[in-house]
Amino acid sequence: RPSLETFVDRTPGSFIEEKNYSLVWLYRKSEPEQGELRANELKDELTTMIANHNLEILEGNKVIEVKSGGINKGMAAIQFLQNQNFDFILALGDDWTDEYMFRELPENANTIKVGLKHTAAKYKVDSVKTVRSFLTDLIEK
Repeated sequence: RPSLETFVDRTPGSFIEEKNYSLVWLYRKSEPEQGELRANELKDELTTMIANHNLEILEGNKVIEVKSGGINKGMAAIQFLQNQNFDFILALGDDWTDEYMFRELPENANTIKVGLKHTAAKYKVDSVKTVRSFLTDLIEK
């Protein structure tokens, strides 16, 4: 059975990132066809390995993540906001995993999807460049 390191070795440009509640294999810098092939192999392998555990496999933009079940950006946002009283909440995101956060934040939160895909966010912007411009305008006012 191949290890995660084997997928890194077999996919130049990929690497592993350890997060608080997950382990992530990123292949953004790998050759696209090879990265997709290895990603499919890894998903198949992981599906078998985690079958009887409280773990989930998430697939993002050239990312495969294995995380504890029930943990997502929405849960993290709610935990962060717990027992706090903020005047202004701003959440921006460009990945499908940000949708959890957009759905869980309070109604008065300002949520912005970066990219023009369907979203639970209140607002959409087309690019990171637009986000930078928006944030610069916020700072200057």
